[in-house]
Amino acid sequence: MENAVTSNNTDSDSLPLPPQKGRSGVADVISALHRHDGNLATQEQKVANYVKEHLEDVSAMTIAELAGHCEVSTPTVIRFCRTLGCDGFREFKLRLAQNLAVSMQYLSADPQPVAAGGDTAIDQILGAVYTTANVMRQQIDPSMLERAQTKLLETKHLLFAGIGGGSSNVSQEAANRFFRLGIPSFSTSDSYILQMRAATLKAGDVLFLISASGEADAIVGAAEIASGYGATTICITKPGTRLAEACSIPILVDLPEDRDIHKPTASRYIHMIIVDALAMLVAQEMAHETTENLRRIRSSLTAYHGRTGPQPLGD
Repeated sequence: MENAVTSNNTDSDSLPLPPQKGRSGVADVISALHRHDGNLATQEQKVANYVKEHLEDVSAMTIAELAGHCEVSTPTVIRFCRTLGCDGFREFKLRLAQNLAVSMQYLSADPQPVAAGGDTAIDQILGAVYTTANVMRQQIDPSMLERAQTKLLETKHLLFAGIGGGSSNVSQEAANRFFRLGIPSFSTSDSYILQMRAATLKAGDVLFLISASGEADAIVGAAEIASGYGATTICITKPGTRLAEACSIPILVDLPEDRDIHKPTASRYIHMIIVDALAMLVAQEMAHETTENLRRIRSSLTAYHGRTGPQPLGD
């Protein structure tokens, strides 16, 4: 058995390891662990086998403790960490802890969850939307919607932004919804463009941010920049977040996430409902201008494709 802390052997496991420079590390050590499984040197494979069986325990161990459990030397543990793409044991533990913080629900998920009796896929999605929508109705503050409506009616420049899949899609659809009302509306999901666009805003302009987490640095930073130049900042996000604190008109909803990881999140539908509600409030308040804009849009499309039959009136 190798000594876990020190070794007098002269094999390669005991030799000093050369310094590793310029390494950026690996983001997902759990994937790296499985990717290298079976292709490691014998002693490193012993470490891999132990780590796979004790994922939640390793982050609290010292390198000597892990080496002792695996019956290898500490240089072997370091070599194992570097094989996975980490600079050393400290980075490996950090990456593993980060992965586990978000990964356990996926690692232990039932690959084929059983639906409630008779429920189709459509039933399951609609059920999640109904449930989440009812939570939103209990939480939404009508006074914030009114304040947002007032600023949206006054603005001549409206910029929507969201970072990430759901929020960026809602942002794009929001801009698509509001330009029809005659309000110059734009959307971005690029974090660098967002910082630059935020810096061009001024009093009378509106920056409207959508963020499920409310903690994305790019979104919070843009709110702070735009506010600093006098623009109104509106957001849809969770209460108690940095974004909620940074915006002058926070529309706050704390939405539950379904425990079924295979079911798409319902929160994006709820964010879209809020956007649609605001668009309707603005459209009703400026009904004459809105009606004329929609008529022009419909006329231009009819001239483009020639169809005059029934179509969605708001599109």
